[in-house]
Amino acid sequence: MSSNADWTRKFMNGYWWSAVVLLAAEVIYMIPNVRITSPFAVELIVGLDLLILFILKYTEWKIWKGTVSHRNLLISGVCISDLGFFVMMPYIDVAQLILLIPIMLSLVFFDLTMLYVAGWTSIIIYTLVFISSHRVHETEGWLGWLLVIALIVLGVKVGHAVLMRSREMTHHMESLVQSEQKLIVENVISDKLLKIDALTGLYNQKTFHEYLDSLIEHCETSGIPVQLALLDIDNFKQINDTLGHWVGDIVLKEVAGKITDLLNPNDFAVRYGGEEFAVIFTDTSNEEACAQAEKIRMGIQNLPFAGTQGQPITISIGICSYLPGDGKEQFFRKADDALYKAKRTGKNKVVYA
Repeated sequence: MSSNADWTRKFMNGYWWSAVVLLAAEVIYMIPNVRITSPFAVELIVGLDLLILFILKYTEWKIWKGTVSHRNLLISGVCISDLGFFVMMPYIDVAQLILLIPIMLSLVFFDLTMLYVAGWTSIIIYTLVFISSHRVHETEGWLGWLLVIALIVLGVKVGHAVLMRSREMTHHMESLVQSEQKLIVENVISDKLLKIDALTGLYNQKTFHEYLDSLIEHCETSGIPVQLALLDIDNFKQINDTLGHWVGDIVLKEVAGKITDLLNPNDFAVRYGGEEFAVIFTDTSNEEACAQAEKIRMGIQNLPFAGTQGQPITISIGICSYLPGDGKEQFFRKADDALYKAKRTGKNKVVYA
């Protein structure tokens, strides 16, 4: 259920209680004066009471059916019943305060149009009752009429100020939320730029070392297997020199894309620098990591690279497992030694340290 519907339900519950109290007060007032009250007046008052109760029940039923706007229907029902109570018993002390209820209701719904409609309606109804009721006219006089009108106008003016202030606060809160959202987006973008290599879209060297430090710590404490593979594009300098750096950039992007495609969800790939990449395999055995590295090597070897004029693009891979107590430097050096061996012994192969 929406918040508007919740508030409508609360208002209807409160208004039913108010109606019961007002009807009880009316009965209490009428009992001592029943002898001096004409039968026609009693019938009229009872008829109006039944009409008001019918209006409230009808309003509640329509709200429950959901066929009409909760707010508009509630406003209409409350205004009609309020004015009905006042028309029946205008000579009761402080009965004029009933006329302020629609004005207060408009503040709850933050509706400026409703505020002025409620104010003018209350003024018109009170003036008509004042003119038509000889008893009210004699009891209050024109000064009393003026005071009540001034009270209604004051209520409208105060309500207007409250609504204007609430709008200012709402605009202020919206601007704060928008500024905060913009700052969050900027921080996310900035954080991504600090972690991602702009050319390949892989993580950069800084992020690699941060992640590797964390994994080694977990490996030391919980024994989670970690393998590190270093990948280097074979003869990349020759590609740049003979085909141009723009072709070299295409090769880097294609290689990075293929590595990403062949990774498992728990693996982590980075562009370590230049034509060198690194892949961290987590929660994977030595055999599985080597098989995955071989799959990456074969996948890149079979890639059709644009602009290379048929020149094959291959990579060499050195891979090793982390052993407790190795530390990050020795772990990285073992993988680098394996990569160097792959390069020295013919390239385009996977060497396990």
